Amino acid sequence: MKITVIGSGYVGLVSGICFAKLGHDVACIDKDSAKISKLNSGVIPIFEPGLKELLDEVSTAKKISFSTDLRQGLQGAQAVFIAVGTPQDSDGSADLSYVLAAAKEIAELSDSAKLIVTKSTVPAGTGAKIKKLIAATNPKINFSVASNPEFLREGAAIDDFMNPDRIVIGCEDQNSRKIFAEIYQKFSPEKLIFTDIVTAELIKYAANSFLAAKISFINEMADLCEIVGGNIKQLSHAIGLDSRIGEKFLNPGPGFGGSCFPKDIMAILNIAKENNVELSLIDSVVSSNKHRQIKMVEKISDVFGGEISGKKIALLGLAFKANTDDIRYSPAITITKKLLEKGAKISAHDFEAIENSRRELAEFKNISFHEDAYEAMKDADLIVIATEWKKYRELDFSRSGTKKIVDLRNLFDAEEMQKNGFEYFYIGGKSC
Repeated sequence: MKITVIGSGYVGLVSGICFAKLGHDVACIDKDSAKISKLNSGVIPIFEPGLKELLDEVSTAKKISFSTDLRQGLQGAQAVFIAVGTPQDSDGSADLSYVLAAAKEIAELSDSAKLIVTKSTVPAGTGAKIKKLIAATNPKINFSVASNPEFLREGAAIDDFMNPDRIVIGCEDQNSRKIFAEIYQKFSPEKLIFTDIVTAELIKYAANSFLAAKISFINEMADLCEIVGGNIKQLSHAIGLDSRIGEKFLNPGPGFGGSCFPKDIMAILNIAKENNVELSLIDSVVSSNKHRQIKMVEKISDVFGGEISGKKIALLGLAFKANTDDIRYSPAITITKKLLEKGAKISAHDFEAIENSRRELAEFKNISFHEDAYEAMKDADLIVIATEWKKYRELDFSRSGTKKIVDLRNLFDAEEMQKNGFEYFYIGGKSC
């Protein structure tokens, strides 16, 4: 089947390449000519493990193309996936201008029947808006509208697409179901969860809100453990063995970030507000996470008795999580800004997010960026681990010149660090 994907950002690019891997003929369309030029040259504009290799494979098989020409991209396509950005407005709502603009262009340029699918994360009721807009723009076009939200974790996106827990599909008619069945024919039919469009639109927000609540819960349990003398690693392991709870998303840390959780939580709160529904639990998650980074700065400051002005801090990790270069809503970036505002000198390292961080932190003077972690740690008064890159476990911290480590990701065994002579401060337990 020919599939058109509008938007070659993170979701659109991963989805388009994976659709091609499934055997479909995919046309990826984006208005950014520089990005399209790079992609046609085999250059991936984002960091995602395995994506470059998969692009090379499907490009060699001639299963994918990249262009700025939507009219050409739509020719012969049965399904069109809208995967453009839905940035957060000032009131927390999702900005649908790019989604609706894409839908209008599809209506204007299509000359055959189309299934128009939102892959972008959109508020409940967006499908109805798209349907109304297309009907008004081109009454002659035969079309259906559907929702197929993505559940891609940065750093594990290919596996999430190719080995999904479920594939959520919101649609209204049997023909749409048949098209989706063909698109996803290589997956077990049990994986396909068909719902109405509004429910599909809500599922993505509900899933991310629940996971964010789980993270905030374990972070607050970590705070309690620190005060009463408990061990958060043992606690999270034990409750995670309960099948009703599950072991995932029970690692305490500096709070959640990235392009999904913060934005999606604010969006669902906005949806609830517009419909006079109180979501007090989700509202408290926002508050808990916002306060989390402040607590992490306090934890770092406490190492020096509350005074960090003039201290050199080696900050390891800038991306919001490992295996990505994404710094959007990154707790590490927020913590870095607050430390710099308090007068600290930051020597920063990350395996992939240096350039993005350099741009984000350009206004600050007392920060240096290093490609080598040992250079970042040289002559530091304190080492702070802010992103859970596994490679940090391989570092020889004895080369750093400092014995003080604040581990905001609990990468190491506290007793082992103590045996090696380090003052080791971690989340949810007694510091050593």
